[in-house]
Amino acid sequence: MSNSDKLHFAVFVLVSFVGFLVLLKVIFRRRPVPPGPSSLLWVSAVVVVAGMLFAKIAANSGLPPWMYYGIPAATTILLPPVVFRMRRGEVAVYLCAASLMPAVIHVAFSLILGWKEYLPFWTVPSFRELLS
Repeated sequence: MSNSDKLHFAVFVLVSFVGFLVLLKVIFRRRPVPPGPSSLLWVSAVVVVAGMLFAKIAANSGLPPWMYYGIPAATTILLPPVVFRMRRGEVAVYLCAASLMPAVIHVAFSLILGWKEYLPFWTVPSFRELLS
């Protein structure tokens, strides 16, 4: 793994982590007693940081895609609603937003910086490629 690959991965993790925290804060904004910062941080760390590290290691180890995409996806789908005891409306909004977030991050990084590793199976040309 080159230094630029490591940098890209670290930036993807950081942006995803912050985006996920913001998503959770938005979902719980109307709760009279929203979850505390420590629970938001550990759930985000498990879902995003551990999920992305697992996916990277599993993919590089030659494990099948259903495993390195499926396990993090299952964690993303199940852990926050269970831990935070989300209501149906919260779950619906969460699942939609959590499903769209990786696509938005991928498109943004692909278009703006030409980084295509976030969702490597989906090719999005950069603005530079589109203009040349």
